[in-house]
Amino acid sequence: MSYNRVVLKFGGSSVSTVERIRNVAGRIKGDYVDKGYEVAVVVSAMGKTTDNLIELARKTSSVSDGREIDQLLVTGEQQSAALLALALKDLGLKAKSFNGSQAGFIAYGHHTEGRITDVNPKRVEEWLSEGGVAVVTGFQGINELGDFMTLGRGGSDLSAVALAVALDGEFCHIYTDVDGIYTADPKVASGAIKLSSVSYEECIEMAALGAKVLQARSVEFASLYKMPIYVSSSIVDGEGTWVREEGIKEGLVIKAVVHDKNVAKIAVLGVPDVPGIAAGLFSRLAERGIGVEMIIQSVMRGDVNDIAFLVKETLLGDAIEVCSEYAREIDAQGVTYDSEVGRVSIIGVGLSVHPDIPAQMFSVLSREGINIDMISSTSNSITCVISSTSVDKAVSSLHKHFMEGEV
Repeated sequence: MSYNRVVLKFGGSSVSTVERIRNVAGRIKGDYVDKGYEVAVVVSAMGKTTDNLIELARKTSSVSDGREIDQLLVTGEQQSAALLALALKDLGLKAKSFNGSQAGFIAYGHHTEGRITDVNPKRVEEWLSEGGVAVVTGFQGINELGDFMTLGRGGSDLSAVALAVALDGEFCHIYTDVDGIYTADPKVASGAIKLSSVSYEECIEMAALGAKVLQARSVEFASLYKMPIYVSSSIVDGEGTWVREEGIKEGLVIKAVVHDKNVAKIAVLGVPDVPGIAAGLFSRLAERGIGVEMIIQSVMRGDVNDIAFLVKETLLGDAIEVCSEYAREIDAQGVTYDSEVGRVSIIGVGLSVHPDIPAQMFSVLSREGINIDMISSTSNSITCVISSTSVDKAVSSLHKHFMEGEV
């Protein structure tokens, strides 16, 4: 591990204007370069650039072509990387921008949802050894054909962590528009407090279940290679939150209450209870690049049952199409869906060995008049799917009960 080498990452809001780009350049110089660190920086596109490019594509054509979308979207990060390199030069630093290909990111899979297979940052390492600051585009790599491929929403976090691992860095510092990871969204739970540290396992659960600070895949990657992540604000000074290995602790510590309103529920009704039916359904969804969560199969009724699951709200239309076609093929009774749902979860290592915790969670929701549609649990989390209009009230009430000690 190189203890004088770090990888920094700045999100879209951190580089949304020229003024903020200059502020970022000053932080890089003052926080790290002037202290003797070798620095590689990963950047997202400026502000809402990615969303604007997607909308531009939609206005231009009704054809959905993942390859062309990727070739378009990577220009956003290239713009911010070049501008930040220029701002660093303005401060008297050696700086150079690198796109995903130049930085050695190799990807595979579906366009717009690529997966990293390798990072060979030879050119970046050479530049660092010459005393330069490397500014690398996040969110992108190239596939075996040499085409750009983007890494999905939040992919710049993954780029930063993967680059930190490939460069054998000390840690990965992710700057965001918030000053750390909180016990809940402070906009929803007024009593939320900032955490000084969380374990990889807790953070993976939090990110996967709706916390917006880090991409879940980036934390999984960090956990695999034991790369510490530090999360703090790029705008205001102050202590942030470490994501790293934590020592074994006896007892239950509930770390957070998280929520996600960007999901939708689909149910395939009256599915024949024969081997291979579920495999066929989820294989079809996988072929379309549609990820699913919280799969629940009902108790058999005669010789049929129901299969329900969650998808990202943006993928609901595609998922309905796949499920409806498959339901006709297997002579199922039909497909229903609900886009007006959300999920709320409590996170903490060791939840599974505390049987009173689910009862407490369900009692809090019942007391607030909130009906539970679906329930799932892991060793570190309990999740309830509820009406999207009840999510904020659920988060606030659960946080008060578990984190603030209100009965």
